[in-house]
Amino acid sequence: MPKAKVKERPLRKGDKVIATVDLPGVPEGTTGKIKLLNGLFRSGSWLRYWVFFDNGVDLGSISAEKLVRASDWETFKEGRARRAEEGERAVAAAPAAAATASGSPDGGAGDGAASGAASRIPAHLLERAKARREALGQ
Repeated sequence: MPKAKVKERPLRKGDKVIATVDLPGVPEGTTGKIKLLNGLFRSGSWLRYWVFFDNGVDLGSISAEKLVRASDWETFKEGRARRAEEGERAVAAAPAAAATASGSPDGGAGDGAASGAASRIPAHLLERAKARREALGQ
């Protein structure tokens, strides 16, 4: 029987964290310490953190998506690499799936432009853009 997923507690004041993205003056992977929490605490949907980073930069209003606990840094990097690999596999599989569905390698789009159904752009707007490009000689 698989283990139940343990709900992770939100970041707290004093937690050691690492920046997961480049921030102004703070490169990805820089460690720091949370000094202040602000935002909507009851719902937890809008929490922001003031972090004093080890490189001397102090930043405020950082969302939790841009921070990870220092103890979870290696796990975070592994998960990000796994998600990137899955995304690459999905992108590689998409053209093959489209070719088998339409019977042609370009998905039946003709000149390579996205069809209205695939791009969610109304067909009349696609036609209007195509006519304008032809008029401009592009």
